[in-house]
Amino acid sequence: MTQEFGRRTIEQTPIPNHIADNLRYEIRPYQREAFQRFILFEREAFEGKPTNPAHLLFNMATGSGKTLIMAGLILDLFERGHRNFLFFVNSTNIIEKTKDNFLNPHASKYLFTDEVVVNGKTVKVKEVSNFDEADSENINIKFTTIQQLHLDLNNAKENSITFEDFENRKVVLIADEAHHLSSGTKSEGDLFGSWEGTVLNILKTSYDNILLEFTATLDYEAQEIAQKYQDKVLYRYDLAQFRSDLYSKEINLIRSQYGETERIIQALILNLYRQEMASAHNINLKPIILFKAKRTIKESEENKTNFHKLIDNLSASDIDKLRVSSKVNIVGKAFNFFDSIELNADEIVARIRSHFKEENCLSANNDSEAELNQIRLNTLEDEHNPIRAIFAVQKLNEGWDVLNLFDIVRLYEGQNTGGKTQGIGKTTLSEAQLIGRGARYCPFVVDSSQDRYKRKYDNDITNDLKVLEELYYHTKEDNRYIAELKRALVQTGLYEDEDNLVTRELKLTSQFKKTKFFKTGKVVFNDRIEKSYDNVKSFKDMGVTKSNFTHALSSGSGAMTGAFESVDLQVNGGTAAIDVRVSDIPAHVIRYALSQNPFYHFDNLSRYFPNARSISNLIASNDYLGQLAITVKGSKDRTANVGHRDYLRMMQELLAAIEVEVKSNLTDYESSEYRHDHVRNVFGDKLIRVQKDSERANGQEGLVNGKSWYAYNANYGTDEEKAFVEMFDRRFKALQQTFKDIYLIRNERALKIFDPAGRAFEPDFLLFCKQLAGEELTYQVFIEPKGKHLAAHDKWKEDFLTGMRESKETLAIDGDQYRITGVPFYHYENENEFSKALEGVLEVE
Repeated sequence: MTQEFGRRTIEQTPIPNHIADNLRYEIRPYQREAFQRFILFEREAFEGKPTNPAHLLFNMATGSGKTLIMAGLILDLFERGHRNFLFFVNSTNIIEKTKDNFLNPHASKYLFTDEVVVNGKTVKVKEVSNFDEADSENINIKFTTIQQLHLDLNNAKENSITFEDFENRKVVLIADEAHHLSSGTKSEGDLFGSWEGTVLNILKTSYDNILLEFTATLDYEAQEIAQKYQDKVLYRYDLAQFRSDLYSKEINLIRSQYGETERIIQALILNLYRQEMASAHNINLKPIILFKAKRTIKESEENKTNFHKLIDNLSASDIDKLRVSSKVNIVGKAFNFFDSIELNADEIVARIRSHFKEENCLSANNDSEAELNQIRLNTLEDEHNPIRAIFAVQKLNEGWDVLNLFDIVRLYEGQNTGGKTQGIGKTTLSEAQLIGRGARYCPFVVDSSQDRYKRKYDNDITNDLKVLEELYYHTKEDNRYIAELKRALVQTGLYEDEDNLVTRELKLTSQFKKTKFFKTGKVVFNDRIEKSYDNVKSFKDMGVTKSNFTHALSSGSGAMTGAFESVDLQVNGGTAAIDVRVSDIPAHVIRYALSQNPFYHFDNLSRYFPNARSISNLIASNDYLGQLAITVKGSKDRTANVGHRDYLRMMQELLAAIEVEVKSNLTDYESSEYRHDHVRNVFGDKLIRVQKDSERANGQEGLVNGKSWYAYNANYGTDEEKAFVEMFDRRFKALQQTFKDIYLIRNERALKIFDPAGRAFEPDFLLFCKQLAGEELTYQVFIEPKGKHLAAHDKWKEDFLTGMRESKETLAIDGDQYRITGVPFYHYENENEFSKALEGVLEVE
C-alpha cells in the first residue's frame, strides 16, 4: 500500500474543508500526509487494495498528534455517511483523557472547533453507551476499554454494548495503543476468546465497517506481526523521523557521581534556570520535574516524603556547594545566568521553596485520588495547574500527554536484571519509553518568524534558549547502565549518541571580514506578519473569479448538482435554462441561507471582508453577492415555476461554492515588505553539530580555503550543496567579467525569508554580485541546492523563488540599488540548466 501511494502525487491530494475547518489545531505536514493517504485509500482504486471491511494501521510516533488524526478521520467518515464510532484502548486513564479531548469544548486539548459544520449543517459530537442511542444527524461515539468491550460482548447485560448493536449498521472502530490488539496473533494465531478475536468479529459484521488502528509501537521484527500488517500499514511516521523533523525535544543524559540529594538539587537548579530564562524572553513556561522510582509505590511515596524534607531544609550553602562541585556544563551556564540577573543563593532557595510547596507536588501512584490526578496530569501546561513535581513508578509510560516536562530524575541505581530484549533490560526499555513521552516539544517563539512547534537552535548550540528545547535525564554515573539506556533510546529513534556527533566551527574568514562589503554591505529579507484583510473590498479580492454559477432544479426526472459541476439533464418535454440574478432573489431568503452557514455569520465574515459594512451591504453590493447570477436548469415546467424553496437551495449551493473558493485563499500569515540589515549583523561565527563520517562532517576546506568569493572557512553541507559550490568555483572567472564584490555566503539558519502565505524558507546560499559598470546594481540571489527526491515536496519554495525572479524587485538602500531574486533549485543532474538560469537572472550576455 505504501509503495502504491509512493507512486502517486500525494502532495496534490487536497484536504477537504470538512476536515481542515473543523479541527482546532493547525495540521502539520506529516499529519496532512496521513489524511492524504487515507483520502486516496478511500476514494481511489488501485492494484492490491485490500478488500472490505477495511482494516488500516497508522504507525505514528508518540507525541505526533494521533488523536488529531482520529478526529479528522471521524469528520471525513461522517461526511461520507458514517455515524457510529467505537473508540477503545487498553487503559481506563486514556479513555477519560480522550473523552475530554473529543467531548469537552472547555478542555485545553479539545480537538474540534467551537462549532462543527459539515456541508453547511452543524454537527454534534456525542457520547453513547450503545448504538441504539445513536442518531443519523450527529457523530456518535462509544468509548470503552478493550477489556470492557470483550467482557460486554461475551457477557451481555443491561445497557452494555452487544453483538446485536453491530447488526444492520456500519461502524468505524478506532483502536488506540493498538499494539495490545495482537495477543492472538502473537500466540500463533489463536484468536478464539482473545481481545483481538472480539474486535475482528465486530469488524466482520458489516462489509462497510472500518477498523483504524493507531500505535507508536509495532514489532516489525516479529514475523507474525509483520505478516498480519503487511497490507494494513497506511502510514508510518516513527520517532526517528519525528525527531529529525524537529518536532521533539532533544534528549541529554546528565550523569554524575552525586547521590540522590545532589541529583535532586541539580534538577531543581536547572528547573529554575529554565523558568527564569523563559521569563527573560517573555515566554510563559512552568517546567515540570518527574522523580522516578524503580519498583514499588511505597518506594515512590518515600521519595516524595524525603523530597519535602529536602525542600524544607534547603539552604544557600547547599546551592553554593553545588555551584562549586558540579562539572556539568549546563549547570555552570545556569549559575552564570543567575549572576547576570543578580539572583543570589538565598533568593534561589526562596524561589525553589515557593515553586515546590507540598501542594504543588503530585503522587501519580495515589489511587484514592485517581480521577483528580488524571485531570492534573493531563493539564500540566495549563496556567491554573499548580503542579511542579511528579512522583511515579510505572503509571505514566502509556497514554500520558505532557509538553512541559524537562527533567526526569532516576532515584535509584544499578542496571536492570529482568528479561532482555536485544540485550536491553525490561526496566531500561520502560525508562526509554517514559523519556519518549517527556520528549514532546513545548511550543514557544521569541519572534514571529519562528515555527512555534519546532526546535529552533539545533544549529546554534551556543544559544541560551536551547535549554528550552532539551529534556534532561538525571542518573548516577554507571557505564554499563548508560550504555544500555543509550541503546534503548537509539532503538526508539529519540537519541543520537554523542559519540557519533562532532562539533564543527563555522567562521567567517578574516579576508571576508576585511572587505568593504562585510563592513557596510546590506542583506535584504522579510518577516512573517499576521494576515491583514484590510484591503479586501470584494469577493474578487479573495479569489472568487466566477460571476455565474449553475444550479439544477430537482424534480422527478431531473437532478441537483454541485455549483461547479456540469449539468446535462435528460428531461421529458425538453429542458430550459434561465438566469437568476442574486439581486432578484427575495432578501429574506438570502438572509436565511446566510444564517444557516456559520461561515457567513457577521462576526466571522467581518474578519475576511472588513469593508462589507453589514449583511445588507453583503447582499446588495456589486462587490459581493449583488454582482452574481445563477444559471438555473431543469424542465420547462420547473423553470417556469421557481419558488422560494428553490431560491433557498440555489443560494445554499452558491454560498457553499463561494466559501470553498474563499477558504482556499485564506492564510493566517503573510510576508512583510522587504527590510534590510548590515551583513555583519546577520552572518557570524557559529558552532554546529554533525554526524561523524557523514558528508556534512567534511567541510570542503580544500576547495573553499583561500577563495576570496567564499565568506566562510568551510561548507558543512550535503553532497548536493558541495556539488553546487564546485560548479560555482568553475564559473567564477566568467562572473568576474561582469561583476565585482562577488560573495557566496552559506546560510546556516542565520536568515529566513517568507513566501506570500507566510511560510518560512531558509535558502542554503546567498550570492551577492555588484555590476562593474552602469548603475552599479547589486544582485542578491537566493540559491537552494536540492536533491531530486526532495524537490517535489518543496515545490512551493521553488515557486516562491520563481515569483521573486519574475517580479524583479529592486530596492534603493543608502544610495545603492539591490535586485532581490532567486533561481530554480540546483541539483547535480540539471547543472547546465541551472547555470543558464543563473546567467539569465544576473542578465549576463
